[in-house]
Amino acid sequence: MATIHPIIRPPDVGHEPHNPVRDDSKTSAHEDLDREPDGVPHNVVGMTALFSVVLALLCAFMFLAGGATRIAAIVLLLIAVPVLVTVLRNKADRERDHIHPSR
Repeated sequence: MATIHPIIRPPDVGHEPHNPVRDDSKTSAHEDLDREPDGVPHNVVGMTALFSVVLALLCAFMFLAGGATRIAAIVLLLIAVPVLVTVLRNKADRERDHIHPSR
């Protein structure tokens, strides 16, 4: 039988390590590991970031083009930002975990 080199050996922790996050017997009665920790649907956060960047780039290019497109960029911002916020807020309310609220 081959001996293990003294430098390479398994750690001696004294017990079998248990991660309380994944061990259901270690969690308390009010903890729910299936919910999103901050209560906000993460796909809504990603879509907010994506649409905000795309809208900002579109308006920046329109503004740099000059002429009448500057006015169109301002009008687009005045209309698109409230619509974007309203649509994503409604989507977040629909997809939020109301059974297990975060706080």
